[in-house]
Amino acid sequence: MRSRYTAYVLGLENYLSKTWHPATRPASLNLTEDPTIKWLGLQIKYMEITGETTATVEFVARYKIAGKAERLHEISQFVCLEGCWYYLTGTYPG
Repeated sequence: MRSRYTAYVLGLENYLSKTWHPATRPASLNLTEDPTIKWLGLQIKYMEITGETTATVEFVARYKIAGKAERLHEISQFVCLEGCWYYLTGTYPG
């Protein structure tokens, strides 16, 4: 999770694509087309290994866009394939 956050901060679309499960990976991320985002920090709220090859991570990422502070609160599902962890999907808690 921390490496994917860092990849967003640095605009590393290739890394994000490689660490996204092929079943749910978008065709393109277009990070350069988004308005300028300034990432401010990541807080891992909870992490649990849920099975031999699955895990859940709840996090809050803070950022500014067009000068306005925002936060992304997500519960992410990861799956391990051949020793590598891949982001599968995420939900936003109410």
